Amino acid sequence: MSAPRKRLSTRTLVAVGLLVALVLAGVVSYYASSHPDGLEYVATDKGFLDTAKEHESSADSPMSDYSTKGVDDPRLSGAVAGITGTVLVLVIAGGVALVVRRRSHHAA
Repeated sequence: MSAPRKRLSTRTLVAVGLLVALVLAGVVSYYASSHPDGLEYVATDKGFLDTAKEHESSADSPMSDYSTKGVDDPRLSGAVAGITGTVLVLVIAGGVALVVRRRSHHAA
């Protein structure tokens, strides 16, 4: 007979998940391809890339074009943008989860 396993706490699971997400975002973004994404590739292949226009409201944003303004190393710039994006998504998802959780407790 094996000894009973200790349950993993929710807090530990969230902390480990957050750490894994941040490490993946930084590492995967750091090693991401410098080749154009699918839409840019097709536009180049079909010959209409020169008709593309920058979106006026986001062209000057600090995280435009999968990079971070002020960071000179392109790989590090992408890694910072990946980590920032991951944190932003996790904060929004966590906020939504808290709101939904609180509403479900009040409805019960």
